[in-house]
Amino acid sequence: MSITLDGFVAGPNGESDWLTSDDKLLALVHSNASSSDTLLMGRKMTAEFIQYWENVVNNQPEDPKYSLAKKLVDIPKIVFSKTVTSIAGKNVTVENGDLVNVVNKLKAQPGKDILVYGGAAFASSLIKEKLVDEFHFFVNPFLINKGLRIFELLGEWQKLKLESVTKYDCGVAALVYHLGK
Repeated sequence: MSITLDGFVAGPNGESDWLTSDDKLLALVHSNASSSDTLLMGRKMTAEFIQYWENVVNNQPEDPKYSLAKKLVDIPKIVFSKTVTSIAGKNVTVENGDLVNVVNKLKAQPGKDILVYGGAAFASSLIKEKLVDEFHFFVNPFLINKGLRIFELLGEWQKLKLESVTKYDCGVAALVYHLGK
């Protein structure tokens, strides 16, 4: 999850123009995607996500993000929604069932990691229900002062264990946390 230094994952209207990246960070994002065989998403950000990455695959083979785009288009995507039953896009399934039951069933199946690409409310729901085992934060060197957060009203405290920190030339710090025991 990309996040600002002051804890926002998007601007008040979902803006992400503050995101910073470089080739090495893009390689890490690709590696994370390659270690996964399922992508979970909330409905609100899905259309823009699918449109962007399918456009790269279909129209921009020279784009440096092409191989990542190919992976994100090809990976099975499960979109959680209470309002729609289908969403156009390659390898997209809409799930209207109970979030906790569905995610726990997915986690119990053999396979690779399950990757989450938000949005903010969806990620917050997963965190609140303690369905996230590992956090990958890409802390961007920006203070935006207002916007969308993923750590709202979580109830009880959750202790995390820092596993790694990697600094990138673009100013991003990649932090990996596991749930503390």
